[in-house]
Amino acid sequence: MQDLWGVLLIGLGGVLAGGAISTWKNQRVLAVALGACALLAVASGVLRLGYFGG
Repeated sequence: MQDLWGVLLIGLGGVLAGGAISTWKNQRVLAVALGACALLAVASGVLRLGYFGG
């Protein structure tokens, strides 16, 4: 189950990154916020899978 949460968080990061890219031309502040959330989601997914966390 722990692996599933990590994969889901990485997938959520991908969706948020896509949203950030698609909103970049219209609303840059929202795009930056979505990008930051995407980075946090991917980082937590990678740490949840245990690649860098030990």
